[in-house]
Amino acid sequence: MLDILRDLVDHKNYANFALLNAIAQHETGSADPKLRRLLHHVILANRFWVALISNQEFNADNESTVPDSLQAVTALYRETGEYESRWISGIQELDLDRTVATPFLPDRTISLAQALVQVCLHSHGHRAQCTARLRDLGGEPPPTEFIVWLKDRPAPNWTHAK
Repeated sequence: MLDILRDLVDHKNYANFALLNAIAQHETGSADPKLRRLLHHVILANRFWVALISNQEFNADNESTVPDSLQAVTALYRETGEYESRWISGIQELDLDRTVATPFLPDRTISLAQALVQVCLHSHGHRAQCTARLRDLGGEPPPTEFIVWLKDRPAPNWTHAK
């Protein structure tokens, strides 16, 4: 199970990077506040879950402020993706059964495996919304299908991001 979760996280990070890069290359998309708010929502949730499962502090008040630029949002994706990749490469299969709790879901515990699936599916769903929004603004979203990604498994190339 750990291998597929690592694949899902790696794919999520690449797909997010590819979408952010496509948006950055589109003048109207990169300036669109609706798109920036949606992208921030995705990374806010991602940062929350990663902090929770890796026992890091999460300041919801600070994190909830939507950055003023796409570049600032992109920096959050890069920072989070790099941290998440390092973290998941260091866990073991047995760690996936460890549970966490959050006041957002009272009286429930969530396994690390479930939390990772949540992060990936949440990102995927909103990436589809962002893709539709970019198309509506006249942009061209990149291909981000998981099954296509599996062939070469490209990693995000943040140094060449716009």
